[in-house]
Amino acid sequence: MMTNTNRFLVIGPLFAFATYYLCIAAFGFQQDAAITAGITVLTVIWWVSEALPIPITSLLPFALLPLFGILSHREVSSAFGSHVILLLMGAFMLSKTLERAGVHKRLALMMVNAIGAHSKKRLVFGFMLATAALSMWISNTATILIMLPIALAVLSQIQERTLKVAMILGIAYSASVGGLGTLIGTPPNVIFAGLYEQQTGNEFSFVTWMMVGIPVVVIAIPMMALWLIRRLKGPLQIDLPVLGHWQVEEVRTLLVFGLAVLAWITRNEPFGGWSDLFDIPMAGDSTVALAAVIIMFMVPNGKGERLLDWKTAVDIPWGMLLLFAGGIALAKGFTASGLSQLIGDGLSAFTEFPLLITLLLLCLTVTYLTEITSNVATATLLMPILYLVGINYGVDPAIFMVPAAMAASCAFMLPVATAPNAIAYGTGEIEIREMVKEGAVLSFAVSSMLALVSYVLLGLLL
Repeated sequence: MMTNTNRFLVIGPLFAFATYYLCIAAFGFQQDAAITAGITVLTVIWWVSEALPIPITSLLPFALLPLFGILSHREVSSAFGSHVILLLMGAFMLSKTLERAGVHKRLALMMVNAIGAHSKKRLVFGFMLATAALSMWISNTATILIMLPIALAVLSQIQERTLKVAMILGIAYSASVGGLGTLIGTPPNVIFAGLYEQQTGNEFSFVTWMMVGIPVVVIAIPMMALWLIRRLKGPLQIDLPVLGHWQVEEVRTLLVFGLAVLAWITRNEPFGGWSDLFDIPMAGDSTVALAAVIIMFMVPNGKGERLLDWKTAVDIPWGMLLLFAGGIALAKGFTASGLSQLIGDGLSAFTEFPLLITLLLLCLTVTYLTEITSNVATATLLMPILYLVGINYGVDPAIFMVPAAMAASCAFMLPVATAPNAIAYGTGEIEIREMVKEGAVLSFAVSSMLALVSYVLLGLLL
């Protein structure tokens, strides 16, 4: 008897061949375009079904595009040379340094204390705000694994079901939404940046992303909090964990990381930024990330070691880098084979709708699609297509690509939708019906808000 995984190992190639045949026989595609469509279908089916580990499936374009003559091995391997891959690798290593020093936990508790834990509503909002702030700089999975034990220790002092649900779901949802604030906050953001630069030749800067992402987070966190805490009433008396004095390692790690963030933000702005001031036009966001990593390896931590060592640095999700590179390689295949132009022509019907309505439908579709598929797989599949939608619409493609990348992180209904949802459900404190009930409202509300904010801000910026 075949397992679901084994079934999809067979189903994937069958659907790929069927796609190839239909493209030739029914739609009149050229052979290269039909082959690329078949390779894409095979890759997507194996990504979504996880018939093979997602990073291994991501190698398919590197093997198949040259074998079928779509791209040379040199052309397809250049996907690994994208600066976005290096930016993500550096960001992963920097987040590992924060975790190693424990500074992230201290900052989170400082934010919770600053907001106050004297009422149930303020407590939930404090944890949500702290979680979102952390998630801008480290992965949403790492963020919730940091915040949830603290929250559960606090909740052990309280026997109130409504507060538990609000707190745990609030942390899970904030871990997902917080990552929208920065370009390195969550994988779909980076997928967008890589494909946008490849297709347009223009870099979508760290600051430009933040000018959209930060307002989205600033609006979304209170919006979600107001919904989750609507039934909470009364004062609260609890004891938060005490972390003691700042350690040398924490101070030095925070200083280096803070300088990296400052360098990201001021690279091009204001007045041309430091790259213009010091005449370093070749430097990019990945340059900053890798320079900060090297400094972390150099600076002593006050305990006879360095702020970052190789054992810690090597423990990053390398498979995620393969996934991004695979998506970039597929996009190259789309262009080289002519499939991009064919899809673009087929999507011309979208130009008949008003832009705001199109963005609203797009964000809702991506959000609810991500409820049952990986947000990374969803973003990787949609980014090349949305680039073409933008071209046909006659606008900068980022107007479609950015909100779609963000919407891929706004699925709140099911445990399978995101890692934070799964971890929250795994505590045993949340029932699926509670997650579905609260998440359904918030998925719709945040996605709709995201469409509106993107429409306004990207219209002004681009």
